[in-house]
Amino acid sequence: MAAEPRIRSPFLGLLPLPERTAITQALRTETVGGLVLLGAAVVALVWANTPWSAAYERIRDFHFGIPALGLDLSVGHWTADGLLTLFFLVAGIELKRELVVGELRTPATAALPVIAAISGMIVPAAFYAITASAGDGDLDGWAVPMATDIAFALAVLAVLSTHLPAALRAFLLTLAVVDDLGGILVIAVFFTSDLNFAALGGAFAGLVVFYLLQRFRVRGWWWYAPLGLTIWALMYNGGVHATVAGVAMGLILRTTRDKDEDRSPGERTSYLLHPVSAGVAVPLFALFAAGVSISAASLNDVFTTPEPLGVVLGLVLGKTVGIFAGTYLAARFTRARLNPDLAWADVFALSSLAGIGFTVALLIGELAFPDPATAGPVKAAVLIGSLTAAALAAILIKRRNGVYRRLYEEENRDDDHDGIPDIYQVEATSQR
Repeated sequence: MAAEPRIRSPFLGLLPLPERTAITQALRTETVGGLVLLGAAVVALVWANTPWSAAYERIRDFHFGIPALGLDLSVGHWTADGLLTLFFLVAGIELKRELVVGELRTPATAALPVIAAISGMIVPAAFYAITASAGDGDLDGWAVPMATDIAFALAVLAVLSTHLPAALRAFLLTLAVVDDLGGILVIAVFFTSDLNFAALGGAFAGLVVFYLLQRFRVRGWWWYAPLGLTIWALMYNGGVHATVAGVAMGLILRTTRDKDEDRSPGERTSYLLHPVSAGVAVPLFALFAAGVSISAASLNDVFTTPEPLGVVLGLVLGKTVGIFAGTYLAARFTRARLNPDLAWADVFALSSLAGIGFTVALLIGELAFPDPATAGPVKAAVLIGSLTAAALAAILIKRRNGVYRRLYEEENRDDDHDGIPDIYQVEATSQR
């Protein structure tokens, strides 16, 4: 007797319970970190626009380190090149998890979010390029509006007190993970200079050792911490942005468990470093990257100068159009069936929320425009674009919050108090 064909779950439908649990744990930390990130950005803006702004600049530009190792950096650079490596390490682990056990593990499930994410990177870059070209501006900032800041986006959701279903949150997280990979590839390929091949060779050798330690199940942080720091320093001195080292190590870490393990090395590392990344590293980067002078003249520059205007349009319009169009066309091409409890308006709202491009956008802005005179308006554009996207998303999401609340309550109802939402037990019974 032939087996019955497997019924594909609808797009943005109920997540498998293990996936839902992992997503919930990851997003809980990101939400708290996002609120801290918002606070740090506000402090930076206020501080940079008070009579004490000179003190802010002195602290940001204060140098310390080990000159003999080529590591005499300013506080601002330590946060961008050092602390953000933790952020990208955690992002690399999350990407590895998605590839091994998550939404990206099979072509069928990966196709739609990957197409949406790629479209959500290409279209904002095109918006920037068209705007900059029309105004005879600098094309170097084409990558600034490409990335989504998941922490900032979740903080907006927390402030709104929304009840977004787990599938929508998971889709947003997947978009952000692919965006982060795209951002780090852009940084690695387009923002390298004065390559030191000896140092890069040493970094590559270190990554090989890191892989072998994982391959042979060597345990103990005393092996990995010194090796990770060495790889990071060699990568920095090699002329490639040091955050690339974080992503590389995150992708190498094993995310599947052996029989004698409660957690895989990737899970343990993420559990330890995710709160530090979300609650300390990213907010400190924001504190020293988001401090731009705001005045009537600077705001006028954002909307009259091609580079910052391209950033704003890329984040607000490019992201929304790119992700929504990519999702819609991919769904039609793959014949994916949208969850009947949701509508394409929900995908559009999520697409506009993805226009919040704070952390990676600021980082790429600093790399693309090293001159502070040019970087200032571009940073202001990132802030204005992200806030505009957040406001637009807030309006669209709030309109549908009644639907989200009902779905959220259905997903989390546990009348028998066994720790497993009832909806999963109903689903299991109906499939027998």
